[in-house]
Amino acid sequence: MKTLWMLAALASASAWGADFRPEDFGARADGSTLDTAAIQAAIDRAAGQGGTVVLSKGTYLSGSVFVKSGVTLRIDKDATLRGSQRLQDYPVMPTRIAGIETSWPAALVNVYREHNASITGEGTIDGDGKVFWQSFWDLRKAYEPRGLRWAADYDAQRPRLVQVYDARDVKLGGGLLLKRAGFWTVQLVYSDGVTVDGVTIRNNEDGKGPSTDGIDIDSSRNVLVQHADISVNDDALCLKAGRDSDGLRVNRPTENVVIRDVLVREGAAGVTFGSETSGGFRNIEAYNITVEGRVPVGILFKSAHTRGGLGQDIRLHDIKLNNIPVVFRVTMNWNPSYSYARIPDGIDPVPPIWKVLATPVPRERGMARLRDVQVWNIEARGARTVFEVEGFPEAPLERFSFSKLDIQAEQGGSLRYVRDWKFSDNKIQLTGSPVQVAPESSVTGL
Repeated sequence: MKTLWMLAALASASAWGADFRPEDFGARADGSTLDTAAIQAAIDRAAGQGGTVVLSKGTYLSGSVFVKSGVTLRIDKDATLRGSQRLQDYPVMPTRIAGIETSWPAALVNVYREHNASITGEGTIDGDGKVFWQSFWDLRKAYEPRGLRWAADYDAQRPRLVQVYDARDVKLGGGLLLKRAGFWTVQLVYSDGVTVDGVTIRNNEDGKGPSTDGIDIDSSRNVLVQHADISVNDDALCLKAGRDSDGLRVNRPTENVVIRDVLVREGAAGVTFGSETSGGFRNIEAYNITVEGRVPVGILFKSAHTRGGLGQDIRLHDIKLNNIPVVFRVTMNWNPSYSYARIPDGIDPVPPIWKVLATPVPRERGMARLRDVQVWNIEARGARTVFEVEGFPEAPLERFSFSKLDIQAEQGGSLRYVRDWKFSDNKIQLTGSPVQVAPESSVTGL
C-alpha cells in the first residue's frame, strides 16, 4: 500500500514548486497515528524542487521532522503539527543546549544544516510538552538535595519546538501559533540570515512549562525578529552566545540582530542578554517592544564569573513597560546554584557533560564585559525599581548612555561598578529613595 501512495505522490507532484501533501505519503492527520515518516517523505520529495509541503487540515502527530533546503513547510489555519510525547521519537543529534555543545534530542521541527527553507502558515505547532515538563521537575527534585541543580537542565532531555541549526537564509512565521514547547520554543544556533516574522508563542497551557524560552538567538548573525506575541515561563526574547569553558572554546558571537514590534505578556524579562555570554554580542538593536503582565524585569543582562564574553554596540529604545517591577537590571552573578558546577564526591562515573560544565575558567577570562550600550525612549509606569545594576570590580560596565527616559517608580535602585555612564534629558519620577550610586562608580547627568 505504501508503494501505491508513493507512486501517486510522484505522479502528481513532479512540477517545480509543486505542493506536496503528507496524506499522499500515508499521513492520517487524526491526532493518534504517528505521521512522522509520511511528513518527512513529503519533505524529502519536495527537496530540490522548490516544493511546499502542506499540512492542510487535521492534527498531525509527529516526532522530529527535518525541513530541507529549498522546501517550505506550510501549516494551514485548520492544521496542527503536534509533538509526540515519546522521547524516542526525537533522534539524538549534535547540537548546543544552554550554551554547551552536546548530543540532544532534535526539536519537533528542524532546519538542520540546510539553507533557503521556510516554516510558515496560520496553523499551530504544538509541543504537547507537559510530560517533558514533569520529567524535569522530577529530576530537579532528586538532584537539588545533592547539590546538582546545575545539571538538571542538561540531564532532563526534552525536545525543543523549532530548531534552526547551522543553517542560512531561513524564514519562520506567517501567523504561526507555537505552543506547549517541551523545552525552548525557537532556538537559532550557529545560523546566518534568519527571519522570524509573525509568531504567537504560548507556553502556559497545561500548567507552567519550565525553561520554555520564547525566541533564543544563539551565536547567530544577521537575524531579524519582528511581529511576535509572546507568553512563556522563562526568557521571552533572549540573546545567547555559549557557556563557560565550552562557550569560550567555540567563541562565536551573536551579532547583527534586530528585534522589533514585539509584545511580551509573560516571561522572565522583556529582552534578555545571557546568561550564556561567552562568545559575546555586538551590533544588537531592539525597539518598539511592549512588556506587560507577569514579567519581573524589562531589560535584563545576566552572566556569571565563569562565562566571559564581550557585549558591545547594543541599542535599546522605544520600549514600553506596564507594571513591570524592575526597569533595568544587570547581574553578573546570576543564579549561583545553576551557574556554577561542582561535582560532588563519590560520583563514578562522571557524565561527560558534567566534566565540561565543571571545567574551571580563570577569573580574568570568566568576567563578562559590557560596554557601549545606548538606551533611550523608555516609558515605564507602575515600576517598583528603576535600576538594579552591579558589574565586576575588575571589569566595570562601561559607557552606557540613557536619554529620554520617562519612568514612574517607587525607588531609584542602585548602580555599582559602572564607569562613564551618562544620563540626559530624562524624566524619572520617584515616590521613594533616589538612585544610589556607589562610590567606585562614575556617572554624570543623573
